[in-house]
Amino acid sequence: MFYRENGQFKTSYRADQQVFPILQDRVAIGLVLIFAFAVVPFLASDYLMRAILIPFVIISLAALGVNVLVGYCGQISLGSGAFMAVGAYGAYNFFVRFPGLPLIPALILGGLCATLFGILFGLPSLRVKGLYLAVATLAAQFFSDWMFLRIKWFTLDTPSGSVSVSNLQVFGWPIESAASKYLLCLVVLVVVAVLTKNLVRGAIGREWMAIRDMDVAAAVIGIRPMYAKLSAFAVSSFIIGVAGALWAFVYLGAWEPAAFSVDQSFRLLFMVIIGGLGSITGAFFGAAFITVLPIVLNQALPVIAGWFGAQISTVGIAHAELMIFGGLIVWFLIVEPHGLAKLWSTGKQKLRLWPFPH
Repeated sequence: MFYRENGQFKTSYRADQQVFPILQDRVAIGLVLIFAFAVVPFLASDYLMRAILIPFVIISLAALGVNVLVGYCGQISLGSGAFMAVGAYGAYNFFVRFPGLPLIPALILGGLCATLFGILFGLPSLRVKGLYLAVATLAAQFFSDWMFLRIKWFTLDTPSGSVSVSNLQVFGWPIESAASKYLLCLVVLVVVAVLTKNLVRGAIGREWMAIRDMDVAAAVIGIRPMYAKLSAFAVSSFIIGVAGALWAFVYLGAWEPAAFSVDQSFRLLFMVIIGGLGSITGAFFGAAFITVLPIVLNQALPVIAGWFGAQISTVGIAHAELMIFGGLIVWFLIVEPHGLAKLWSTGKQKLRLWPFPH
């Protein structure tokens, strides 16, 4: 009975088109944000922030970008790791080659570099789709690996391709402690998530979804497939590029091209599949699932093996993680193709009718 919009009257189009039309949703989101900004930095330990929370926030941002392209526009991409790498090395070059450049503009410029790279490798989407497009975007991954390893200009002539940054500041505030890094990433995530949510609710978002559902019919009603597909690649690549820059600057501090391997691309794709394609919430659910599951398995598998009088090695746990990931992806594709976000949505709809029969 507590999750209903009874008595919540809308007297304007603006009120009717709110992102969260139900008051309870707005209150819940407000409490989550207050907890994330005002409580977590004071309660979480340094280890919890550096090992779990900071990577979770950054990966959520990257998954959000992948969901724009794969979930909303229906263009399968396996080049997300390459877009992250371009964003990271692009931001690094601007940050190092222009002394005194603030961190935020460097991150934005890195995202713009990834945007250009994404548009370039999004051109095949105008002629091919499905598995063929996935292979075309996979070429971006191999090209970026070669480019940042062999072209020394991108790494300031570092032989190994490994680079590092230090003395990060935002408006004179040093980004050194775990709490400051967490808050920086969280602010970027919230801003990008709000902008993306409004973008997919607007005209351009409807064009993306029309292309995803049936591109021929979308072209017939006047939607330009070239504009829709390339704009999805541009927006997605920008978000992923900013996430890659944050991953390199804030989480790693020092990195090499191997930090953005094809494994990262597959992880991001698995996140949006498990979390829910075409859902902003799904990006967060998928990132949380992929981030938390290995930690749970590392703790639980030795205990479960001990119940049967056996022992499991670290290598065995790593293999078990891969098998469980694969099994879960197959399960979600068969049982609930729309992922955890759909289960969450279904649960909320049931609450709106509870305790009456459905």
